[in-house]
Amino acid sequence: MRIVLLGAPGSGKGTQAGLLKAELNIPHISTGDLLRAAVAAGSPLGLKAKAVMDAGQLVSDDIVLGMLEERLAQSDARAGFILDGYPRNLAQCEALERLLERLQQPVDVALQLVVPSEHIVERLAGRAADQGRKDDTPETVRERLRVYAEQTAPVAGFYEGKGRLTVLDGVGELSDVFQRILSALPRKAA
Repeated sequence: MRIVLLGAPGSGKGTQAGLLKAELNIPHISTGDLLRAAVAAGSPLGLKAKAVMDAGQLVSDDIVLGMLEERLAQSDARAGFILDGYPRNLAQCEALERLLERLQQPVDVALQLVVPSEHIVERLAGRAADQGRKDDTPETVRERLRVYAEQTAPVAGFYEGKGRLTVLDGVGELSDVFQRILSALPRKAA
C-alpha cells in the first residue's frame, strides 16, 4: 500500500503515520527526517543539502526527490510506504508522479486529515506548553496554516483529480481517527 498523508501542520499526520506504519508494516517516510539523516550520514546528497542549508537556502526539489528515490529503493519500501510531508506543492506532485511511475510504485491513496484551524491552534498551543516549544505560538501557527492553505492545500486537488483522494475528519480521539483511516484504505490493504 502506497499512501500519501496530507493535512495542515498539527492535523495529526505524524502520529497517524506512526500507527499506520505499525499496522501495515510499511515505512513511514518523512522528507524532513530523510534530509536530516542524509546530512548526518554525510551521503553525497546529504553533503549537497548541507551546503545549501549552510548558505541559508531551501534544499531544492531535485535533492529531496533524489533522497526520496534512494529511500524508496530500500527493501522495506517494496511492499509500500507512507509519505508524510511530501509533496508540498503541485510541482512536487508532478515530480513524485514521474518518479513513482518510473519505479512502478504508483500512489494507491492520498488521505487528507481535515482539522479546523482554530482547533489546530489550540492543539499546538497545548503542545507548546507541554513541551516548552517556542515555535508553536498562536501567531506562528496561524502563519503556517496560511502558507499551507496557499501552497500545500492544492495538492489535495491534484489527487482528487486522479480519483485517489479520501478526505477524513481528523478531529477526535486518536483511535477514532485511526479507525477512520483504516476504513478508508483501498480493500487490497485492509
